[in-house]
Amino acid sequence: MAKDVHYNAADHIPAETAADPYLRPAFPVGDRARRLVWNLCRALLYRPSPRPMHAWRTFLLRCFGAKMGVGCFFYPASKVWAPWNLVCADAVTAADGAEIYNPAPVSLGSHAILSQDAFVCGATHNYDSPAFPLLAYAMDFGAYSWVCARASVAPGVNLGEGAVLGLGSVATRDLEPWTVYAGVPAVKVKERKRPPESSAGISVT
Repeated sequence: MAKDVHYNAADHIPAETAADPYLRPAFPVGDRARRLVWNLCRALLYRPSPRPMHAWRTFLLRCFGAKMGVGCFFYPASKVWAPWNLVCADAVTAADGAEIYNPAPVSLGSHAILSQDAFVCGATHNYDSPAFPLLAYAMDFGAYSWVCARASVAPGVNLGEGAVLGLGSVATRDLEPWTVYAGVPAVKVKERKRPPESSAGISVT
């Protein structure tokens, strides 16, 4: 099934920006300026904050447009590329080293977890085009889904509710709900037992 492209750099960056398409920026000036300010904020206020100050980091993410539910645990060494493209329900966790590269919207359901050094890759390039433009995809991670340590999720891949991506695995296709996947590329290993309250409501603010 073909993935729907949320952002195509070729539609936003004029060809005359640079003769060599590989030297063209992937995003407009305004977007790059906003990311510069966010990166400064992250370096000065987010990254140095003590580990228990989850509410402070949640506040900073909200200041840059993130929609964050109650009780989110984003650790100081976690990375969010574009907070304005982040939607988190209640009790979402992003451990130290977890990285969300989200040029397009990424949504994390209630109690979703990104463990240490997990990588969510929300964009790639159209290698069949001479212009090699960046392509970004919206992604959705269901409630109670878990991306284990050092696992990676490819652009446009979605995780169903309760899906688990095992240690160091790479998801290149959507993961079915309440199923455990492992390997490179990840394949279905077994079913996951559902907790009693798996369908808890999701709220964002």
